[in-house]
Amino acid sequence: MSELMTPALAGAAAGLGVAMPMGAMSVLLLQEAMRHRRTAVAAATGIAVVDLGYAALATALGPWVASHIAPVEAWVRLASAVILLAIAAHGLSGARSKAAVPPVPDPGQDAVPGGTTRTATDLRPAKAFARYVALTAINPTTALYFAALTTAQGAALGSAPAGAAFLVGVGAASLLWQQALVALGSLAGTRISATARVWTFRLGYGLVAAYAVRIALPLP
Repeated sequence: MSELMTPALAGAAAGLGVAMPMGAMSVLLLQEAMRHRRTAVAAATGIAVVDLGYAALATALGPWVASHIAPVEAWVRLASAVILLAIAAHGLSGARSKAAVPPVPDPGQDAVPGGTTRTATDLRPAKAFARYVALTAINPTTALYFAALTTAQGAALGSAPAGAAFLVGVGAASLLWQQALVALGSLAGTRISATARVWTFRLGYGLVAAYAVRIALPLP
């Protein structure tokens, strides 16, 4: 059991690294939580399912790719680390400006009497789930992130138990973070300070950068 703890923790860190930065999807999720918690729970689950799906695809292909490039494995790890560092640097460089952007309007919103809003997904968790799956799946950064990560760790995730433990960590961490946002949205809504949002970017992309350094060492 102890040998599965390492890939599980690695998966948890990977899941948090992709989930924590508060981008447009996080803001939409907070807005959804303000309107209807049950719908937001379904939406949060949809986001986590996409993270898990990309991780599963990358984990399945990563060891195969790694086994066919064994002679240059160290260079592949270095290239993967460069990709992850680029993702982290891009996210960190724009953290403050992104946090300062007003909440993204929900394209499904319709005004209702009294100045409040409602969406087509209100009281329809299944529709919210499908909608957030689609919105999250079109983000290429998530796919690139997991592809670089798992290719570089192909040998470590080569066994079925290790790969499964990694995926459990990814799914659990992403789901817990998204559901925490739902709880926060229910309590505070979008009244989250810009400073707090900046720090979610820094923590999330900091994890990505740390992962990049970890897989790059030892250098070729």
